[in-house]
Amino acid sequence: MKVVVVANFEPGKDTGDVPGEFQLWAEREHLNEVIPLPGATHPLRRNAQGLYGMVWGGTGTLFSDNGQQLIGLLMDPRFDFTRTYWLFTGISGVDPAVASVGSAAWARWVVQGDTLREFDDREVPESWPYGLFAIGADRPDMLPTNGNSFGGSDDTSGLGMAIELNQGLARWAFERTRSIQIPDSPALREARAAWKGYPNAQRPPFVLMGETLGSRRYWHGPGRTKWARDWVKLWTQNKGVFAMTNMESQTLAGAIELGGKLKLVDPARVMVLRTGSNPSMPPPGTSAIASVGDEGPGQMAAYEANYRVGVPVVHELLAHWDIYAKNIPSVDPSSNDPQNSSR
Repeated sequence: MKVVVVANFEPGKDTGDVPGEFQLWAEREHLNEVIPLPGATHPLRRNAQGLYGMVWGGTGTLFSDNGQQLIGLLMDPRFDFTRTYWLFTGISGVDPAVASVGSAAWARWVVQGDTLREFDDREVPESWPYGLFAIGADRPDMLPTNGNSFGGSDDTSGLGMAIELNQGLARWAFERTRSIQIPDSPALREARAAWKGYPNAQRPPFVLMGETLGSRRYWHGPGRTKWARDWVKLWTQNKGVFAMTNMESQTLAGAIELGGKLKLVDPARVMVLRTGSNPSMPPPGTSAIASVGDEGPGQMAAYEANYRVGVPVVHELLAHWDIYAKNIPSVDPSSNDPQNSSR
């Protein structure tokens, strides 16, 4: 198995109808061979060049754990994933302080936003910015200190709240795609005009590096966006930058981590690419209630960006498999600032 592309949802069939996260991959890459998978909601697909792809999730699976489906695939004796490159891709809410709708972010960390303590924001001390904080901590923006609650001490490496990806591989993927022109549209330009005071949100779609925060809760608004920024910094020790929020990346990253411990997969060969379908908060002068879930023209733009930015990396790995089978490509992740280098 050389390369596997994993998307998160498809509203209907994999091909031939209204597209979701996977359909552009399936149709444009001619993933025509269908391989049924026990327990999965969609089949595994393959083309003649050795590219595999699948959808995890879909209609009627809100209560399922797609991470378990992925573990089931990794344990399937028909396949050898020990040298496989993985591209986990999908649409997300994008932080308007970092990027615009339609932009694509290569992640260095996947941060988990599910396991935490929560108070009603109206019931917290006035000095607290919100009521979300780490288990074992005494307040927001604080690492756990209570060893009887959650891990203990300042050593957070074993808590599983932030999974560090192969940053050299992420930088390599970014460098190969940073100059890609993501399609723009009049509808996107009109929507960007509302973002006064947010220069990155007013830019045409672009490629950057930034972290993905996965949470089963669909949240929205300036208050929760501030929490997301703080949460990513907290668990990456101020090294990560919150860029994209979604509902799946933490589950699938955890499954890959478990697969790595079982020697079924190499976590160093995993890439995460998320694209912005809508902002994580409303533009100035608009309420969160009026803007929640309003993806508008951003959804199709994000589907397109997923494919256009991801496919050059996939094609490179396949074309030179004789090299990449044994040697993981890498660029020094500290070569320059990821936000500045995206411009």
